[in-house]
Amino acid sequence: MANKQTNTKFIIILSALVLLGVAYGSYKYIHSLSHEETDDAQIEKNMNPIIPRVSGYVSKVYIKDNDYVKKGDTLFTIEKKDYQLKIAEATAAVAAAEGNFEVSKADISSVLASISASDANVQSASGNIETAKIRLGRITSDYNRYSNLYKTHTITKQQYEQALAAKQEAETQVRILQQQQKATAYQKSVIVAKSKASDKMTEVAAANIKKAQALLDAAKLNLSYTVITAAIDGQVSKIDIQPGQLVQSGQSLFYIINNNEAWVIANFKETQLNKMVMGQKVTIKVDAYPDHKFEGTITSFSPATGAKFSLLPPDNATGNFVKTIQRLPVKISLDTSNDAEKIKLLRPGMNVYVDVHLN
Repeated sequence: MANKQTNTKFIIILSALVLLGVAYGSYKYIHSLSHEETDDAQIEKNMNPIIPRVSGYVSKVYIKDNDYVKKGDTLFTIEKKDYQLKIAEATAAVAAAEGNFEVSKADISSVLASISASDANVQSASGNIETAKIRLGRITSDYNRYSNLYKTHTITKQQYEQALAAKQEAETQVRILQQQQKATAYQKSVIVAKSKASDKMTEVAAANIKKAQALLDAAKLNLSYTVITAAIDGQVSKIDIQPGQLVQSGQSLFYIINNNEAWVIANFKETQLNKMVMGQKVTIKVDAYPDHKFEGTITSFSPATGAKFSLLPPDNATGNFVKTIQRLPVKISLDTSNDAEKIKLLRPGMNVYVDVHLN
């Protein structure tokens, strides 16, 4: 009798377990027809790296580990003396360049005055030549007349020779004036060439001013970079710098995490992507807050599997091929209907469970 009762209890328990298993299996099967799930997912947030633009020794640190900061808050400063000296040097270079420019302008004024004087000399020489030619013409006429009179013995040889000497003197005077005119014209060409050179020097001097001013602006900009401020509102990570420490330009020192915006990167198997599309709703459970559900939406799919973005992507053309199911990162944005204060509690890297509603 006891054995019969034991068998009856066993059958009842076994039947109940079978019914529960069938019910659970049926639920999971029906659920899988309209849902895709994965626990290979993490919270992501914007992590703004703090990277100094100039090198130098840290003079003062204004923040501590995990502090909250506002945009524009000073995080730390770098020694300014070297950059102040560069500003002084650049300022002196600007003054020197401006002085050279003024000298070049004065040279141009002098050259222009010389050109004006040369023009006057050329015009004067031309006038003198014309006067000399007129005089030569008159004396030549007198000589021709005296020459004819001398042939007829009307005048004395002395009178003839005086007329000849006057003619030769007038011709020599014309040649001298013409040579002087050529010399004056050559001198003017030299002065004009010097003027062009002075113009070029003035252009170079003006360019040197711009160059020196650009170096001064760069020095002032570098000085402003010695004060490192927060680019966004957020929470700083661990601070690994101390006063007196040398930091290099471009060196990533720590991060500021923007707690106001978060999203999820879920890595789904490639066999799960058949019915998934952008815009589908997603239920998100965070391991750290199991009693709270977040709502999200699929916003994008990665252009390649995670393995392709790894440091050493697999190359199936080498060695023996073993088929491995790949995972594709899917970005899920948190809806605005979620509690903003709850979103601020989320931290990048937290594990989450996502349930995509296919229908």
